[in-house]
This record gives sequence, structure tokens and C-alpha cells, in this order.
Amino acid sequence: MKVSELIRMSLRTIISSPLRTFLTMLGVIIGVSSVVTLVSIGQGTSEAIAKQYENMGTNLLVVTATGNGRATQLSYDDLMNFENFPEFKSIAPTMSKNGSNVKYDRTQEKYNVLGTNDRYFDIIKAKIDKGRNLSPTDLEFRSNVAILGSEVTKKFFGTLNPVGENINIDGVVFNVIGTLKEKGSNIGGASVDSSVIVPLESARRQFKLGQIRTTYVEAPTKDDIYTAQETMKQYLTYKFKSDTGFVLTNQDELLKARTEATNTLTNQLVAVALISLLVGGIGIMNIMLVTVSERTREIGIRKSIGAKRRNILLQFLVEAVVISGMGGLIGLLLGIGFSYALPYFSPKQSTSLSFNVGLYSFLFSVLVGVVFGLYPANKASKLRPIDALRSD
Repeated sequence: MKVSELIRMSLRTIISSPLRTFLTMLGVIIGVSSVVTLVSIGQGTSEAIAKQYENMGTNLLVVTATGNGRATQLSYDDLMNFENFPEFKSIAPTMSKNGSNVKYDRTQEKYNVLGTNDRYFDIIKAKIDKGRNLSPTDLEFRSNVAILGSEVTKKFFGTLNPVGENINIDGVVFNVIGTLKEKGSNIGGASVDSSVIVPLESARRQFKLGQIRTTYVEAPTKDDIYTAQETMKQYLTYKFKSDTGFVLTNQDELLKARTEATNTLTNQLVAVALISLLVGGIGIMNIMLVTVSERTREIGIRKSIGAKRRNILLQFLVEAVVISGMGGLIGLLLGIGFSYALPYFSPKQSTSLSFNVGLYSFLFSVLVGVVFGLYPANKASKLRPIDALRSD
């Protein structure tokens, strides 16, 4: 008997009991749809994390002084001297004042004020929208000039060009020389969109800030960042007479660690989802055993007119595979639908569909049908014709 004919016979049997067939397939449907959805969420999350790090650059090192007192003071000139080393491309020391009162006209809001140099925007991959960047002259003469993040610009000026306008920061007047394009949140730090950036020494003098606590270091390539990290570690250990007064955060290491953690969690969730497939397989085995009992007389008739054992085995095995395959196909379509729909209901959650995952999930569902359908099919094929015909 041809396989195509066996498939048609299986479909007729399935259609004759639609509710029972659907309940039999339910475990497989849930399992496959769960696997596809969970993997798409995991891959989407990994890609979103990678994109955030790409916005900052994986060749970025963040140096944070955590101690107190004179032993933990970082000198601006000493830090900038590192640009003479080949493993260092750009350095941007920073100091910040959170919750500063920023006022324009009659509008007042609290924003983060960041003091830094002209390298900062290139390092964090932020782009000037209108106006200009900080200049060496602004830094040297401690000019009261400011660059506004996109949120700050929108809050005070809407769609107008603020370049040339004056804003008041904690009672000090600053002239706006530029605005930034929207960038989004940074890994491990405040968003530059909601910040006002001023020359470092202007921030130190006007707002009575202490010492440099955070420094952004950019290496020429991702490989150079590990050399730069070791060089900076040696310098800070010598300066602080200890290796506990600072923290070095390597963006490339963070990206690898977070991606690995996300993949591990995704794999664990997929393992749980696969249990549903196995439960679905048990359901298929159970219903096929019931089917064999119900169709014992049919088996006896077929054997008495010449059907061989392998014909009976294939008939019931194909029926189990068709049930699991249909369940896998429905689950695959549902998983794809959930993956596309989820970002609409939860905009912060991104998903990424994988053709291979969908294909492997479907093939696994077919394999479940083979494995769990083999025992009932084998049992049916072993029935003796005389015993089967005696069955009611």
C-alpha cells in the first residue's frame, strides 16, 4: 500500500472524530508554539542587547573611581595623556550633577547635567543635530555653553532651533550651542537624551563638583580594548596603591556575559516547552491504543484478506505521525503569529523569528509521532486474525 493512500486513510479517520483529534494534538500544538515563541523572544532580546552595546561600541571601557579622599582623585591631564598610547583612541573624563533645575522662560524641569570634553559624543556614538560640538576653546576658557539632549530640546523648545538661546541651570546662565539627535538609553548609565552637556571645568566650577569619577575610554578596535584595560588597571593600581578603589567595565565582556545569560535562560525555557511535546506524545500513544482497541475487527478483516503485518504497522504509524505533524504545523503557525503579535502588545519586547528553529520544532513533533506511535502500531500489527475477528 502506498504512503499517499495511507495518509488519505489517516486523514479520513482524523476528520471523522475532530474533537478527539484536536484534544490529542493539543499537547503537540502547545509544545511547538511555545518553543517557537520562546526562542523568538530570546533571540529578539539578545539582538536588542547587542544593538544597545553597538550604540556604545564594544571597544569601550568605562573607568569608575569608587573610593573616597585624595587617594582616589583622577587628574584630567593624566587621563588625557593615555591618548599617546596606541591602545587608546579617545578619552572622555566626566562628572555629573543629577536632578539639576534647568529653566527656560517659564518652564522648569530637573535634568542630569554632565561635564565632559569634545571626545565624549564620538565615544558614545551620539550625533549633533543642530549647532556644534564642544571645542578646545570652550574647555580651555571654561565657557558657559551647553548642548541639549533630544528630550531636553523637545521639552523647552519643541520643534524650534534653540541654538543661541540662554538656559538657566541651578541659577547659572548657559548659552546653547548645539542639540543632539535622539539616541536612546545607554547600557549602565543615564540616557544622553535627557541630559545637558557642558564643558568639564565649567561644570566643576559652577556647580562645585568634586573629582572625576567616571571616564569613558575608546580603543581603536575591539581587540585593543583588553590591552587598554590592562594598562589602565596597572595605572590605577599604582595611583591608588590598591586594586579596590576603581571598577573597569569592558563593554565587550558585558555583551558576551549578557548574551550568554539570555541564551541560557532561553534554553531552559525551551526545555520546559519540550516537555509539553513529550506530554503530547504520551497523549498520542494513549489515543492510538484506544484506536487499536476500537478497530480490532477491522484489523482482523484486513489481515484475513491478505494484509501483511508491515501494512498494519504502517497504517497506524502513519496515522500517529499525521496527527503529530498536523499538531506541529498548527503549533508552528501559532508560534509565528504570537511572535509577530507580541511587539504590538508589548512595544519594549522585541522578537526575532528563526527559520531553523521552526523547522526543527516541526520535525521534532513528527519524531514524537513516530516514537509514541510505534508501540500502538506494533501492537496492532501483532494481532492474530482469528482473535481480531472474534472481537466485538
